[in-house]
Amino acid sequence: MLKIIDYSKTYNKNQYAVRHLNLEVEKGDLFAFIGHNGAGKSTTIKSIVGILPFDEGDIYIDGMSIKTNPVECKKKIAYIPDNPDLYDSLTGIQYLNFIADVFKVDIEKRQEIINKYSKEFEIYNDLNNMISTYSHGMKQKLAIISAFIHEPKLLILDEPFVGLDPKASFLVKKAMIDFCEKGGAIFFSTHVLEVAEKLCNKIAIIKKGELIVSGKMEDITKSASLEEVFMEQLNNE
Repeated sequence: MLKIIDYSKTYNKNQYAVRHLNLEVEKGDLFAFIGHNGAGKSTTIKSIVGILPFDEGDIYIDGMSIKTNPVECKKKIAYIPDNPDLYDSLTGIQYLNFIADVFKVDIEKRQEIINKYSKEFEIYNDLNNMISTYSHGMKQKLAIISAFIHEPKLLILDEPFVGLDPKASFLVKKAMIDFCEKGGAIFFSTHVLEVAEKLCNKIAIIKKGELIVSGKMEDITKSASLEEVFMEQLNNE
């Protein structure tokens, strides 16, 4: 579903943000991407979704290169940044219909998806209100619903649990699990290690732009918690 091959990104001639990264996310994977601030997580994610160009390697979405087939790749993914920029001058339902129009989702299908997730996320009765009146958590849930609108194969999320209360976090986690059980794949960054350990089947740890751990969660945490593994790797020079 997602294959990153020898990916490198530099901001200055000799300063790597990410160096020679190789990862693969398969159908059904719930894959956590963790690291300290500035490790290269958001840089990698922005390159995956076609926002940032990169210097070396390639990134494939469902077998297609984001470099040579950016539009086709973007049809198959949905991306939610850590602080989604929504249109405050629209109502929630207007925003969701706008996204559905972009992806050419028919009326019946979009209504089915909007009704399902807005009721699950408990914002159905708020869809006619202006987005400017929404809390951060409500905006986050609206952004996640918009990501499901065109039924993507791959969800890319950057810190999806930031600002969510416990109930909203539970609902988002449930939606993520359901999405992967139905054949989708999710690749997301997070600092909430307890959530990653319980939620994900695979994980990668990045440090100073380089991959230091990658594999099945059960293999990586068989003798220690994810937090302990992460801290040990972070402290190793």
